[in-house]
Amino acid sequence: MCGICGVYNYGVRGRITASIIERMRDTMVHRGPDGAGWMLYDAGQNKAVTHRSAAAEAEKVDATIGFGHRRLSIIDLSEAGAQPMSNEDGTVWITYNGEIYNHPELCDELKAAGHVYHSRSDTETIIHAYEEWGDECVHHLEGMFGFGLYDVQRRRLLLVRDRIGIKPLYYSFLPGRVLFASEIKAILEFPDVTRDIDQAALYHYLTFITTPAPLTLFKGIFKLPPGHLMTVENSGAVRVKQWWDLAKVIARREPVREEGYYIENIRHLLSESIRTHMMSDVPFGVFLSGGIDSSMNVALMSRHTPTVRTFSIAFKDQPKFDEFQFARQIAKEFATDHHEVVIDEKDLIDFIPQMVFHQDEPIADWVCVPLYYVSKLARDNNTIVVQVGEGSDEQFSGYDNYINMLHNYRDYWAPYMRLPRAARWLLLQAATALSPHSFRVRRRLGYLRKAVQNQFPFWGGAIAFLDEDKKPLLKTADNEIRYPLPVPDEAELDAALGYDVVQDSKKMSSYDFIAAFLRRLELAGEKNDPLKKIIYIEFKQRLCELLLMRVDKITMATSVESRVPFLDHKLVEFAMSIPSEVKVKGLTPKYILKKACEGIIPDNIIYRKKVGFGAPVQEWFSGRLGDEIEQGIMNSRLRTRGLLNYDYIQQLVDKHRSGAGNYTWQLWILFNLSRWYDLWIEKERI
Repeated sequence: MCGICGVYNYGVRGRITASIIERMRDTMVHRGPDGAGWMLYDAGQNKAVTHRSAAAEAEKVDATIGFGHRRLSIIDLSEAGAQPMSNEDGTVWITYNGEIYNHPELCDELKAAGHVYHSRSDTETIIHAYEEWGDECVHHLEGMFGFGLYDVQRRRLLLVRDRIGIKPLYYSFLPGRVLFASEIKAILEFPDVTRDIDQAALYHYLTFITTPAPLTLFKGIFKLPPGHLMTVENSGAVRVKQWWDLAKVIARREPVREEGYYIENIRHLLSESIRTHMMSDVPFGVFLSGGIDSSMNVALMSRHTPTVRTFSIAFKDQPKFDEFQFARQIAKEFATDHHEVVIDEKDLIDFIPQMVFHQDEPIADWVCVPLYYVSKLARDNNTIVVQVGEGSDEQFSGYDNYINMLHNYRDYWAPYMRLPRAARWLLLQAATALSPHSFRVRRRLGYLRKAVQNQFPFWGGAIAFLDEDKKPLLKTADNEIRYPLPVPDEAELDAALGYDVVQDSKKMSSYDFIAAFLRRLELAGEKNDPLKKIIYIEFKQRLCELLLMRVDKITMATSVESRVPFLDHKLVEFAMSIPSEVKVKGLTPKYILKKACEGIIPDNIIYRKKVGFGAPVQEWFSGRLGDEIEQGIMNSRLRTRGLLNYDYIQQLVDKHRSGAGNYTWQLWILFNLSRWYDLWIEKERI
């Protein structure tokens, strides 16, 4: 795992110097404390110089392109694996972040085709794969990756993000120039980049608690969507292409098989994925909660190594979040080298400034706090690589809210949708006039309201403010809403979703992102299955831009590489072929995965109630943490921008602190936004 950055001057004069690349690169020392490098290439002289060159030689280069790299040494710890790296004749250069798990097999195949290796690194495998297959090389790579590759002969930059979005890749266009990096902070170091908030991204952040790709909260800085590549030609022509999409996988029609078929294949594919994800020349381990996913990681990993290192976390005086007894049970069962840490409210508060720094843009999920401390525990115990369970709940339907949504879809939304739209509207008006107070009635109203608006009822597993909820939050003193939201046309929508370089989503509602995902799923051939729609929405937004980004950014904050074996694309593609009625039976989530786990881990682990990785933010809100959150929001410099209604926010704070309502989630999201703005836009210490 590493940190990468680059600058390509395709249509502007102006030197790219080693010092500029080093400044960008060294904002990410935490991503690569083991080494650093840079490369400058001068198209006029057809000459490249690197960090190994003399300073005087670098000064003579009028660079067209520059690459930077911070190295966390995992595979081939020798200098031969250092980056940026080129092929034998210097016609292909790469700076790369990630792991290619089928690297050994690809290496053998490419050697047989005549390619000569000078290292044991998977970086070199990507170079030779590009030489062999061009852009189509991405289809041969199995793993997690984000990379920039420059083809000297074609004078073209290629940027790639892996299928599911396990690794990040950000970019920004300036006149005649493109910048890219693993983290936004590297792009911000380039002299001509200005800092400001993207108001359209802010609008969508308030719904999804992170920004949907390709947007970021920084105006003019974007993220490449998962399964996409971008090419930038010397002429300035830019092309964005989606090279992998789960929609095509979901829409396949497979015959329904016996349960044993699915169980056998899940076991085989997961075991193989965990085995290949153990590829490492440094110590590795597992984050162990004692839940089904982390326990399977331990059980299957123990088949390939004498001792598994495991790491668990709990909160002081918070038994609701304490899963140590289950983690200890698995640690004892598989004789692991087990480590634990307990944190408290002070630890959470102390971590906030680092959290805001390492996130780059808000990822308003308080799981980032325990994730940091358990990552630090691993690093302090000389463990550089860890496996985590992200992705299992999404593909196998492991969340209670998925189950609830399926039942509510059947009981409320689908019947409402069978009525004429005018009848739905009249029913909504009548029901609203009754001023319902019960949760059950309010829930029905929510489904009826979405039916009136022709909206699919599921927007994601972590939704804060729906479009209608943002109206009082975004109202100005003259009672006008700042964000008019007409439905965009197809071209505008495609642009906002990253299928074109033009970025214009200022007129989009947040639901338009969901609608676009569903349209792509329908175009692929899947129109009716609500669970498949739920899973696709999650893979396109929450999984990649929230869950995987929190794992990437927070583990890398401690210089630990995280790996996600449940998201091996072969396992994901097989899981998507499993009929929904096999994944969920009655009220049993993850049914078929649980059956596959039987006999491998104890039944009490498999069938215990899911707790979920969390933090006691609500429980600590009445103390110092609540004061920090309130002051962080109300005293932020963001207030001077006039973007939010602070009278309304104060009402939420007062209601929450008086016990009249629970707004922990909403206030945490606003707190993260405020702290981000003060640090990254106003450059204040927080």
